[in-house]
Amino acid sequence: MSELLRQIATPADIRALPAERLGDLAREIREEIVATAADHGGHLSSNLGVVELTIALLRVFDPSRDRILLDVSHQCYAWKLLTGRAGSFRSIRRTDGPSGFLKRSESPFDAFGAGHAGTAVSAALGFAAARDSRGGDEAVVAVVGDASIVNGVSLEALNNVHETTERLLVVLNDNEMSIGRPVGAFSRAFARLLASPGYNRWKSRIESYALRRLRMAPLRGAYHALESRVKSLFMRRANTPFEQLGMRYVGPLDGHDIPLLEEAFRALRDSRVPTVLHVHTKKGRGWAPAEADPEAWHSAPPFNPETGARSAPASGTVAWSDAFGDALCRLAAENPAVCATTAGMTAGTGLARFAREFPSRFRDVGICEEHQITFAAGLAAGGMRPVVAVYSTFFQRAVDAAIHDVALQGLPVVLALDRAGVVPGDGPTHHGIFDMAMLRPVPGIVLAQPRTPADLDAMLDIAIAHDGPFVIRYPRGSAPDDRAARAAPPIQLWRAAVLSVTGSGRPSVSIWTLGPQDDWADAVQKRLAERGVGTVRTDARFVRPLDTELLRRQAEEQDIGLFVSFEDASVSGGLGSAMREALDALPRHPRLVSFGWPDDEFVPHASSTADLMKRFRIDPDSAAEAILAELRAK
Repeated sequence: MSELLRQIATPADIRALPAERLGDLAREIREEIVATAADHGGHLSSNLGVVELTIALLRVFDPSRDRILLDVSHQCYAWKLLTGRAGSFRSIRRTDGPSGFLKRSESPFDAFGAGHAGTAVSAALGFAAARDSRGGDEAVVAVVGDASIVNGVSLEALNNVHETTERLLVVLNDNEMSIGRPVGAFSRAFARLLASPGYNRWKSRIESYALRRLRMAPLRGAYHALESRVKSLFMRRANTPFEQLGMRYVGPLDGHDIPLLEEAFRALRDSRVPTVLHVHTKKGRGWAPAEADPEAWHSAPPFNPETGARSAPASGTVAWSDAFGDALCRLAAENPAVCATTAGMTAGTGLARFAREFPSRFRDVGICEEHQITFAAGLAAGGMRPVVAVYSTFFQRAVDAAIHDVALQGLPVVLALDRAGVVPGDGPTHHGIFDMAMLRPVPGIVLAQPRTPADLDAMLDIAIAHDGPFVIRYPRGSAPDDRAARAAPPIQLWRAAVLSVTGSGRPSVSIWTLGPQDDWADAVQKRLAERGVGTVRTDARFVRPLDTELLRRQAEEQDIGLFVSFEDASVSGGLGSAMREALDALPRHPRLVSFGWPDDEFVPHASSTADLMKRFRIDPDSAAEAILAELRAK
């Protein structure tokens, strides 16, 4: 750790630091962020962009009493370094290290946990209302970045500010990016605010002077009145959305000018009018590769900090997102009704190629997943075949839309749930382990998971042709690329597939897995074979509807008495639960041992999936022992 960071144990140490050393502090913070992300990955470009903003916030506000909320938490690394976690920062996102997001249980300075976009303004409004009710005087600040201001939750909260409190500061960190390029009318309005030359020439000269010089409240009041009149001359419509909602708008200010930011925060700290302070920052600032391509460095794998070179993917593998995007491009070339949507994640969901090749059939709706699903329902009702690409964890926000607007009407919408299963470094805000439990009870939905990229290719064919809602879930990461050897047809709708059988006689155990769990299932099968236990290994492929006919044949015709399920999802509500229901309906009621992620606690972050599996005793060794114990208890 570098010189100045060693001196900062609490936010009070930042306030005691001489102003002339703040630039050095910002440089050290960036060096620490880059070095840590280079070692084991993490959110990089957004965190590099908010270093000066974070320093200024902690110089003016006291997080031991004031409430400062960072939306999304893609911008929390500098915050963690300056609020007592510098010593453990190099282990961020690792097993037993700090979380990569804000987490209330981790530090008293993390006022509100966050991992999904749009929560800061709503939660801050709740903090402000609670403060007003008990007569408190602490400041409440919501720092909104990565285009979260256009999220539906943020807009609903902004609509409610005027009737709720007189004291709330919303810092709009405008880095001209969401995760990809921002879209929509609000983004264009912010661009006009930043690009109005007449207004900004006046603003940069007068407001900077005023914030630094007009320290007396009466003079600031006179300046604010003058500011509003001048704004109305230069920008009759561009800056009115916030003011029409009953909030004062200040900015845009340079988000890398610490003295200016400090003066702005001091001037606005006790304002009796809820205020939006618009600051302009550079995503990736201070590290050339991230400045040049902030989207590519939004969430970075390990890399060389000197050159920016990343480790090459393993030979013969393909990323699941890329396999999805390639298959969708093939289908779109064959069928002009095929179209795709993303919620601010074009590259992350593998749709970059689709967006280039089929621009008229591609829509980025911004960070608005509920709208994304209902928009797709409208596309389907209008005769298109929409494919919704969304991370499983973010889809949680749109379950009502999937039920009410898609399933209830039986519309042919394909939901492609990327990052299904655990996402170890990001942790509980990003694990995609609840999708099956939320969707399996919904009538009319097909719920599937491919085992290999070739299976994903085939499942998309089936999904596009299916006359109703179809959900395909697949994990983060890569898999061996078997697409060139794809057989036709490799998959039948609603049918599972037997993969292997061990043992000389009839198997006594049937292992059912869902998705790319070959390593786990192979390892368990080998361990059982070493103990003389014959097994049949089955790829379930579909959870709704489950292949109950194969399940029945294994139980009744093959006389298998013990079934095992394994899924990269909550142990309740998915494959294991579906098998339990089917097995209970059989006369013999075969036994079932289910393995999956716990349903009585949230799964934490860790260095790897293997670490998490060992923690919850669902690794192959533990699973094999549990199965053998169940056989002995017969």
